[in-house]
Amino acid sequence: MTTGLRAEVGVTLGRLDLDVTIDVGAGEIVAVLGPNGAGKSTFLRAVAGLQPLDRGRIVLDGSPLDDPSTRAWVPVHRRSMGYVFQDHLLFPHLSALDNVAFGLRSRRSGRRDARREAAGWLRRLDVGEVAHLRPGQLSGGQAQRVALARALAARPRVLLLDEPLSALDVAIRAQVRSVLRRHLAEFDGIRLLVTHDPIEARVLADRLVVVEEGRVVQDGSADDLSRHPRSAYVAELVGTNLYVGTGAGDRVALEHGRDLAVAGPVPAGPVFATIRPAAVALHRHRPGGTPRNVWTGTIESIDAGPDRARVQIAGALPIVAEVTPAAVAALGLVPGAVVWAAVKATDITVYRG
Repeated sequence: MTTGLRAEVGVTLGRLDLDVTIDVGAGEIVAVLGPNGAGKSTFLRAVAGLQPLDRGRIVLDGSPLDDPSTRAWVPVHRRSMGYVFQDHLLFPHLSALDNVAFGLRSRRSGRRDARREAAGWLRRLDVGEVAHLRPGQLSGGQAQRVALARALAARPRVLLLDEPLSALDVAIRAQVRSVLRRHLAEFDGIRLLVTHDPIEARVLADRLVVVEEGRVVQDGSADDLSRHPRSAYVAELVGTNLYVGTGAGDRVALEHGRDLAVAGPVPAGPVFATIRPAAVALHRHRPGGTPRNVWTGTIESIDAGPDRARVQIAGALPIVAEVTPAAVAALGLVPGAVVWAAVKATDITVYRG
């Protein structure tokens, strides 16, 4: 790609063998998700130049920033990248105002102009009142917003964010997420963020890249991932049940001799099958009627919300069901109870593996 960022990151650190390639177009917002230890933050640090590559290359707008094969290397401070760290990394001896002004001063802005612009950024992030305080006097949420203001104020070509909202209290996270979304939309550069929060990724990003065990397992929009998850982690992330099997005719053969009856012919060979938790009917006795998929299991846990309860069921075919609180009470659903799960063939989605 001529414009934009291409990051081919190959890094080996202890047990982590990271081999991830991600393209981010100009004006695009990409979120990198994955479980702990997947290599997300290492990837981001490599893009910034804080983690040397063992192999691969980093190219920005056609110019190489890091390429071990040619020994190309652009120092961190010359990469035109703003970085919001998970643990803030503010300068402890500077006030919040001067932390934000630092990036502006590095662009040769005068001290007075830099401090005036920095004050404006702090107000935009709703922390104008802490301008005079040093990092040690700030709450975690305040420090994170000051760090974000510092990165945005410098107007870099690339904005890197590592868990940008992780330090915020739940009560204000939605508010700050809205502020961040607005500023990311106004930022016309390249935006790449790491997060473990699917809501944050869906709200902030145009595209999601899922990394597991140092490899990209899925890349697409939030809707793409929701419709066609390709790993157990992604399925859990989007809140659906995922099974891997072999398609033949109108059935999907699963491991351990189980199978699923589906509506109509399915692709032959390796396939994925998904079942929405809301499509799973629960019974205390074997149900009558016409459901083609019926099996027993034991309730492991119940995660009750105000409108729906997610019921985790263990057994030969583990599954998560979503039912109303009234159904939980009427059926006497409690951990340890034996239940029957029923799924209609028409409620199973199958696609190629």
